[in-house]
Amino acid sequence: MAENKRRGEDAGDDVPRDENVDEVAADDATDADEPVSRGGTATRARTRAESADSKPKTRTETDRVGLFARIARFFREVVAELRKVIWPTRKELLTYTAVVVAFVAVMLTIVGLLDFGFAKGVLWVFGN
Repeated sequence: MAENKRRGEDAGDDVPRDENVDEVAADDATDADEPVSRGGTATRARTRAESADSKPKTRTETDRVGLFARIARFFREVVAELRKVIWPTRKELLTYTAVVVAFVAVMLTIVGLLDFGFAKGVLWVFGN
């Protein structure tokens, strides 16, 4: 398909790598930037305080959204999701269509032959 259009797949390929850089040292540098959680009661209290601060404070943030605003937001989200889709090219679409039609024709033939065979078998067992 369109592998080159996928996000984040080849992001690291363009960056030249220095073979002398120790990868462990690079990992340690990124770990120092991340917060460390040791799981004590102070961490739990800090987490509760941070979650309490994240609640909306103004009345406009807590008001319910009207019906038409919800419908409009739904359509905006649908359009945003459709923009993320990697659409097939005309050639891919024709190939996929041909594969599906061929598969359905094969399955139709198999089911038709089984139906004909079972019908003949039932007529043979029970007579006309």
